[in-house]
Amino acid sequence: MKVERVLVIGLDCLTPQLAFEHYLDRLPHLQSLMKAGLWGRLRSCDPPITVPAWSCMVTSKDPGQLGFYGFRNRKDYSYDGLSFANSLAVREPTLWNILSRNRRDSVLVGIPQTYPVKPLRGHLVTGFLAPDNQSEYTYPSDLKQEVERVADGYIIDVKDFRTENKDWLLRQVYEMTEKRFRVVRHFLKTKPWDFFMFVEMGPDRLHHGFWRFCDPGHRLYQEGNPYRNVLQDYYVFLDRKVGEILEDINLKKTLVLLVSDHGAKRMQGGICVNEWLRREGYLVLREDPAPSSRLRMDQIDWKATRAWGEGGYYSRIFFNVKGREPEGVVPASEYERFRSEIKEGLEALGDEQGRPIGTVLHRPQDLYRECRNVPPDLIAYFGDLDWRSVGSVGMDALHTFENDTGPDDANHDRFGVFVLADPGLPDSQRGRELDGITLYDIAPTVLESLGIRPPDDMIGASIRRKALEGNGHRAAP
Repeated sequence: MKVERVLVIGLDCLTPQLAFEHYLDRLPHLQSLMKAGLWGRLRSCDPPITVPAWSCMVTSKDPGQLGFYGFRNRKDYSYDGLSFANSLAVREPTLWNILSRNRRDSVLVGIPQTYPVKPLRGHLVTGFLAPDNQSEYTYPSDLKQEVERVADGYIIDVKDFRTENKDWLLRQVYEMTEKRFRVVRHFLKTKPWDFFMFVEMGPDRLHHGFWRFCDPGHRLYQEGNPYRNVLQDYYVFLDRKVGEILEDINLKKTLVLLVSDHGAKRMQGGICVNEWLRREGYLVLREDPAPSSRLRMDQIDWKATRAWGEGGYYSRIFFNVKGREPEGVVPASEYERFRSEIKEGLEALGDEQGRPIGTVLHRPQDLYRECRNVPPDLIAYFGDLDWRSVGSVGMDALHTFENDTGPDDANHDRFGVFVLADPGLPDSQRGRELDGITLYDIAPTVLESLGIRPPDDMIGASIRRKALEGNGHRAAP
């Protein structure tokens, strides 16, 4: 059924075990949306990280098709380091590109990879890749004055969320969220729109900053600590803000999608990927590195190095291939054998006591429909994402329990959330949990709901259509 408008509420990193289980009885507005429609876990892309996940969602294309595999990507096969994937890297049509061509108005607030601004039919406040409030972070450009006035000083993102100053972080996240929702509510009432989408980064920042204080299963959890209810209280706060937005729209004519790009889970520790590569003889440095220091490309003895890696919530491992890299040493004829060797070696690496942790390494060609630009040679999920990848060198062990980029308690998980409140949904379908929904299904759902045929090359399919196929199995609480 066609609706007049679509509103997408994006809550970065909102995680199903908290939203749908632990805290649900304290979230009345989320419950009402679940009972009015369809809901469930939303499978993220690989890797499940903010960039590229939101762009995968709004294009219904995978990271290989988009040609970027994380925040930072190799520009070419040189050793010149990595570049950030901003809006200029997104070359596939987004939802708002398609809607603009169909003379539909869009309002976008805070969506990652929308900076630098690109023109559209509508209004845009870019996301956290904008460097600061002095940048041109809105379209049209004079919209910035309105945003700053309404928010009384807009906060694009909390830049230093990996900090020991937890009280400061908590204040910053609440202030950022309050200001973003203030701008969103203002735009809902004052701007023309057929499609409205915004993304709030607060859940992600608090998960990384406070997970160990709230999860009794975390190795650093302390009973009775002053931050033990931080995540619960913030979810309740978010729910109240969502409720305020729902009061501003006509729910009989508006399809509402509440989504997150990925979930979160406790972080057990870190695997020092470059230290493992050094110990196994795959990575050779010109001299011994300083203790716990960032790996620099000019440190590497390229004539003797076969592989190196990047740290993060997952690891990207690159090979030094003869005829591909400037000083490549791995013969192209031995590439697949070498890739299997690295994959098997890292998958066999256990925890600090040698116990298996379930690490999986993926070949990008097995994950994606195509691999544009410069993909990693391998993508590593250490301990099924229970362990992060630590890229530093000069470490005294292969396992660490301190994050090399600052305090961080959580890793990303493959599943975020979705709730679809569709006014045209048959009563028999309302309140159903659906399995098998992915973030690639969001864009086709939006387009079909607005009466626009989704492009044939989109990966996903309408959630409503999937529901009518009958794969839901549990009613909303």
